[in-house]
Amino acid sequence: MSAIYPALRYLDGERAVRFLTEAFGFEKLFTTPGPAGKIGHAELRLGQDVVMLSAFSTDPLPDSPADVRVARMSVYVAVDDVDAHHERARAAGAEIIMEPWDTDYGSREYSARDPEGHHWGFGTYRPPAG
Repeated sequence: MSAIYPALRYLDGERAVRFLTEAFGFEKLFTTPGPAGKIGHAELRLGQDVVMLSAFSTDPLPDSPADVRVARMSVYVAVDDVDAHHERARAAGAEIIMEPWDTDYGSREYSARDPEGHHWGFGTYRPPAG
């Protein structure tokens, strides 16, 4: 069971949920409302793993990327069939940053951005347990 749950922040949480389910194959578990009708919290599952997301609650956003209200992150997701996943993401409009390639450590990977610029890496590499 996972102990790490990536948490992403979006300007448009509803759009993010739609994109992540359509392009990357996540299943929406639930969403809860937040301020101003935005998503306060959402959880999406891919296999046995979960990512959480919320919408920014500040408008306009602060200027400093060090401010937690504008923090973003990259997420790596292990998938069994990188090429099929890549084609699904491309067909759904994902911005492909790096086409699928074979790494020197035995993984096949590709990178994409979602509509708000979050970086997603997908590959066959799975960190060893424990």
